[in-house]
Amino acid sequence: MFSPRLLADIGGTRARLGLEVAPGRIDAVALHSCDDFPGVDALLAAYLRDRGSPPVRHAAIAIANPVAGDAVRMTNRDWSFSVSGLQRALDFSRLVVMNDMVAMAMALPRLTPDELRRVGDAGEVCAGVKVLLGPGTGLGVGALVPLRDAAGDDDPGTWMPVASEGGHISFAPADETECRLLEVLWRRFPHVSAERIVSGTGIPLLHAALCVVNGAPEDPAATAEEVVGRARADGDSTAAQCLSVFSAMLGGIAGNLALTYGARGGVYLTGGVIPRLGERFDAAAFRRRFEAKGRFADYLAAIPVWRMAAGDDVALRGAAAELDRVLRSASAA
Repeated sequence: MFSPRLLADIGGTRARLGLEVAPGRIDAVALHSCDDFPGVDALLAAYLRDRGSPPVRHAAIAIANPVAGDAVRMTNRDWSFSVSGLQRALDFSRLVVMNDMVAMAMALPRLTPDELRRVGDAGEVCAGVKVLLGPGTGLGVGALVPLRDAAGDDDPGTWMPVASEGGHISFAPADETECRLLEVLWRRFPHVSAERIVSGTGIPLLHAALCVVNGAPEDPAATAEEVVGRARADGDSTAAQCLSVFSAMLGGIAGNLALTYGARGGVYLTGGVIPRLGERFDAAAFRRRFEAKGRFADYLAAIPVWRMAAGDDVALRGAAAELDRVLRSASAA
């Protein structure tokens, strides 16, 4: 008999929780503000209490944070906890805590065709390693590795997720404008990572740096939304250039990751930034830069890129898949 499983996707601002009541069926999804709770334990306990304290034995948490060992301390929120301590406090038989990009990666085989949008016309669907790239508040990176040739199904036992902090790689400029942008940003930051500018928080920094490069009066935008609004109001503005440069930079990073992982199974884009850009996401610039790798241009031309258009529960689906994988591994040991 299938016992309900608690699933959680916890970010720095909001947390989404649900109950897996049957394999692949997630009910009672609720969105909470993290500000309303003093910690993860209180958040999970309140959610279960509000649902009549169902008999949950297994739970999985996807969290926007590196996860290494028992102690977890959030980067963008003053929350910390012990995985084993939380498991005991809530009386779970098994608690699996993972980086949120691991959960997103594990969801990839479970996505339906209508939950994906192709970016550019190049590339064909094929088996192999899949890479996930998520520009949101930061820049998340993950990968999914097939464990056997028959990795085309959605059985979580055929895939192994790979956690990564690839968003913190050093930014590498690809043309004269980007070289000048990097010089401007070096005046403020000793290390300019990809996440520093190719992210939601990075877009205003990129816009301000472009003002300097263009010799225009600095007119700082406070948010990515403000940059997008300016670009829509004036198609020839620095804001419009900023979003085109952003798209190209993202394509260059995606191409680097595809080469690094040998991602013949495709590159998948997630995160909140691309939907916010809307028509200002320059897919053509992205794809050109994705393939602009000299002698390996043909290699990259064969790799499809997809934008995820799945529902808000995709991380919960992935957390459920990773929980399945861990439980199977434990039972087979």
